Amino acid sequence: MKTMAALLGGGWVCSSGFGTLSQAVPAFTVGALPQIQRQDLFAAPDRRFGRMDPFSRLGLTGITLALKDAALDQDVKEVGKRRIALVAETCGGCLETDRDYFATVVPEQGALASPQLFAYTLSNTFLGEVALRFGLTGRAEVLNSTGGNGLCALRHALEWLLTGEETIVVAGLCDVTDWGALAAPGALFLVLTNAEAGDERAGLCLENDALKWGGHPLASVNDLLRLLREGESVDITTLS
Repeated sequence: MKTMAALLGGGWVCSSGFGTLSQAVPAFTVGALPQIQRQDLFAAPDRRFGRMDPFSRLGLTGITLALKDAALDQDVKEVGKRRIALVAETCGGCLETDRDYFATVVPEQGALASPQLFAYTLSNTFLGEVALRFGLTGRAEVLNSTGGNGLCALRHALEWLLTGEETIVVAGLCDVTDWGALAAPGALFLVLTNAEAGDERAGLCLENDALKWGGHPLASVNDLLRLLREGESVDITTLS
C-alpha cells in the first residue's frame, strides 16, 4: 500500500529560536530553549499559558506555529470545531514535571501536593490544550519513543491518512531534553494532508512500510531536515 501527503506547514522550537518552515528549516543543537511568552503566540491575555509546564508549553508552541504556517490557527470561537488530528512523539515526555510534582507530594504526606503541577503530569495534556484552543476534534495521541529514529509520529500520520480516518494531521516531535531523536531539546511539527499520486504537492510518502521525502528514503527525522535544508525552499502548499 502507498499513501502520499502534502506539507501544509510546519513549526519548530530549538535552542536558536522558534519559527515556521516557511521562514527557515531549523538546525537542532544542544542548548537552552528560548523563553516563550504568551504574546509570542496569542494576542489576548491568557492565564492558562502562564501556568503550563515547560514540556506542555513547548508542544503547544510547536503545534501553534505549524497551524499558523498552514493558515489553520484560527481560534475555535472564530471557526468552530474542525476535524484535525494530532500525534506527537517524545522520549522524555513530562518526566521532569512528574519529578517536580512528586517533590511536592513527599513532604507532609501529600498535604502540600501542587495541583498546578499535577495538571501537567501526563504527556498528552498539551494535546488537549491545543484541541480546546483551536477546536480540533480528530484523534490525539502521544507516542513514547526510546532510542527511535523520530519517524513514528509521521508514520502514524500517513497511516491515518491512508485509511481515510483523518484528512489533516499535525505530527511531530517534542522533548525538553536531548534524549529524543532530535538529540537536542526542541519541537518540530508538520501539518500533513492527503495527496494523490502524481500530485506535485506530494512530498512525504509511505510505501511498503518505508517513509520517503521527494523520493528519497528516510532513515531518521534528521534525514528529513537535511533534505528540507538542501532544497532551495520548503514546498508549503495550501488547501484548495
